Amino acid sequence: MDLGLSGRVVLVVGGTGLVGSAVVQRLREEGATAVVASRSTIPDEHGTSLRLDARDDASAAAAVDAVLAHHGRLDGLVVTAAPSAQTLDPSRNDDPAQVLEAFDAKAVTFLRLANAVLPVMREAGYGRVVGISGQNAFITSNTTGAVRNAALIVIAKNLADAVAGSGITVNTVSPSTVTPTPAAEVAPGRGGESSPDEIADLVTFLLSPRARAISGESITTGHRVRGVVSF
Repeated sequence: MDLGLSGRVVLVVGGTGLVGSAVVQRLREEGATAVVASRSTIPDEHGTSLRLDARDDASAAAAVDAVLAHHGRLDGLVVTAAPSAQTLDPSRNDDPAQVLEAFDAKAVTFLRLANAVLPVMREAGYGRVVGISGQNAFITSNTTGAVRNAALIVIAKNLADAVAGSGITVNTVSPSTVTPTPAAEVAPGRGGESSPDEIADLVTFLLSPRARAISGESITTGHRVRGVVSF
């Protein structure tokens, strides 16, 4: 299927990471211009690589301005930037300080970046925003993981409702464990594994004009938590 992404410009924040790099590759295969942004990226003269501190308002605004200056448009935003779950201290899952830090680094970062691009998309009458959350949002036993992921989903739904009817969609994708070789088995109380490429396929579809009717949704990759019903 032609996803209609040829010539589109998408800013991928966290585009050097495991999931972000797969999204960038998939977008480029579809003929889109994928602009990679991260704190460690070295800016290039073609405007396809930007240094961005996603926790700083001025840096977010500057990145959007740079994309517009180089490409004259901004059709999509993907936010994969957040500390890996493996970097969180399991012994501090219920520690308010860690919860607050994780909430800021993931959910508030998504909100900041979305707020930076939405005025541009409103003016164009078109846009796609996708945030990467996680299936920790749907289960207990990890307050830090649940709060940061659930908050991102709630923020995205609020933004989607705010731009309803404008030509802009806002959605989230929630993987469980991400691995290059996902297992077919799904244990009770766990989500199914998915690969970066599988996540990238879904994200790329949600960035497409073909996904016009999908907004305000939280979609999982891999099997949604086995044994849990959520609406």
